[in-house]
Amino acid sequence: MTRVGVVGMNYWGPNLARNFARLNDCELAWCCDLDEELLERHRGAHPTTAFTQRFEDLLADDALDAIVIATSVPTHAALARASLEAGKHTFVEKPLALTGDDARGLAALADERDRVLMVDHLLVYHPAVQAMKNLISDGALGDVFYLYGNRLNLGIVRPDENALWSLGPHDISVMLWLVGEEPLEVSATGESYLQPGVEDVVFGRIRFPSGVSGHLHLSWLDPHKMRRMTVIGSEKMVVFDDMETERKITVYDKGPIPHTETYGEYIQVRSGDIHIPKIEGTEPLRIVCQEFVDAVREGRRPAADGHAGAMVVRVLEAMSESLANAGAPVRIGEGA
Repeated sequence: MTRVGVVGMNYWGPNLARNFARLNDCELAWCCDLDEELLERHRGAHPTTAFTQRFEDLLADDALDAIVIATSVPTHAALARASLEAGKHTFVEKPLALTGDDARGLAALADERDRVLMVDHLLVYHPAVQAMKNLISDGALGDVFYLYGNRLNLGIVRPDENALWSLGPHDISVMLWLVGEEPLEVSATGESYLQPGVEDVVFGRIRFPSGVSGHLHLSWLDPHKMRRMTVIGSEKMVVFDDMETERKITVYDKGPIPHTETYGEYIQVRSGDIHIPKIEGTEPLRIVCQEFVDAVREGRRPAADGHAGAMVVRVLEAMSESLANAGAPVRIGEGA
């Protein structure tokens, strides 16, 4: 049994605690939060779990294998570092840290201590996104030209975090994983309509060394609730729509017809069948929690490891720099 402690029981922590507690090869040993009222609210759901307001209790438990950090984002780096230094495998809510230096330092520390460091990039493990990755890897889409994500809603408006940092980690992590390359350059523009200095809408771009480009539309000031990722290939195109209950991904047999003559005519396109693969209905968070426990037990790196988490933070950091400079591109790879 892998013994796990969850820190932070306010918002996402209870969901993590529930999923870890239900795994056959995992024991939810601790729940920790500074707020005693929050702890009291969840005691009944986990009668065999120890509850504490002291993070130090988890660090001092030599029988505890791993710590799951679901606290506020500014505390992620410090708590993760303390966990790794105490010899615990560590799972951290996204983003891993607020700066690229902190995130890279955590990834290096995990390597140095031979501990698993995993970031909750939930969508990377979503069965529908896994299906998209397989389509790309198998060459079913042909050459990938570009991809774009739409993550829109009306609210929740945050006073201390803009739409890029609040919504961006989801789509950025998916794009990096689907393309399988480190970005070369990013840029971003946005506007602050409701609060000065806090962008409500952000348009971002990621350029990869292969020529693939990724585009982001992020907003909490929009009439549509949308969580969609589209990949455009030379042979086929695929759409992942997380708002759909059954039609999670749709594959379109559409694409350009290669030139065969040189008379200056319009490029022709073809439009074939539409395919809707069946996607398993397992809760993605359960898959993520199981992957962390398996990685701890098997001593291997998960796909969303500390280095992947650090690259997401690097992209967020560079896009923030671009936002502050009217959308000027920021190089982050190949000698940047």
